[in-house]
Amino acid sequence: MSRSSTGGKIFSGAVIALSLLVAAVLLLHRFIPNRWLNLGSLIETFLPWFGLAVPVLVLLAAIRRRPLAIVCALLPGLVWFQMYAGLIPDKHKGEGDFRIVSHNVNANNTETEATAATLLAADPDVIVLVELTEEQRYEWSEVLDDTYEYSVSYGTVALWSAYPVVDSYEVDLNLGWARAFRAAVEIDGEAVAFYVAHLLSVRVNTEGFTSAQRNETALLLGEAIADEELDRVVLAGDLNGTSQDRALAPITYQLSSAQADAGKGFGFTWPADTPLARIDQVLYRGLEATGSDVLDATASDHRPVMADFAFQ
Repeated sequence: MSRSSTGGKIFSGAVIALSLLVAAVLLLHRFIPNRWLNLGSLIETFLPWFGLAVPVLVLLAAIRRRPLAIVCALLPGLVWFQMYAGLIPDKHKGEGDFRIVSHNVNANNTETEATAATLLAADPDVIVLVELTEEQRYEWSEVLDDTYEYSVSYGTVALWSAYPVVDSYEVDLNLGWARAFRAAVEIDGEAVAFYVAHLLSVRVNTEGFTSAQRNETALLLGEAIADEELDRVVLAGDLNGTSQDRALAPITYQLSSAQADAGKGFGFTWPADTPLARIDQVLYRGLEATGSDVLDATASDHRPVMADFAFQ
């Protein structure tokens, strides 16, 4: 057997092995343990990007013209398509009965008026802001109070509404300062429970995907939503995790994603310049999502998100 033939078989075997590995990660990501460096949650955060490996693997397999290698290289593509094909088409159904815009404005954002102009251009009925400093909250009040009669804020999170806010209270995330609250908003006589939240940030460092505190805040927020008495619920804010991250299951098993149900594409929001993940969410139940979009970038490191809802 010639060296080139042996080398070709080794090359094809490597392509087959890598193809099966990518397919396994996509298909079985829930079984990847978090025991080591929170690897499972880290992979789930960027899971859609594993699809980029498919054309590379197909090209490598085609170089050697090995049918088995080519078939195996296509396998992760089929798995990816089965998982994400439903997100790609445009599912917008119209404006609905009310519109919400949510934005992590970034504590270092000094361009309040320009940022507000981007949000107001979407003509929302409810605006949700997170990561507000005390100074920023005052500046945003100066900009929004003339347009939105009702507002509520707790700590670093706030909501402005064109409809009456009839009740509100902090949702305790056991942090020592407020990063979440619940507000009941009466929209055309219909009560909707709005949850505004900014879960703790995660970091990727030598300890891996450090998310233990974020996971605890997700659990507490999920418990609060589970106890909600109103049928109509909207959760908006920066959850510092994607809907596929298992750590957000206490929340996501109860609520649907407006982007998945009524948007187009993945709706990535972070980082703003080159979005790689959707960690800014609008989730809901008891309503019909009729539209979802990601707005233009502002001076924040996150992009704003918008969702339209109709009463069922």
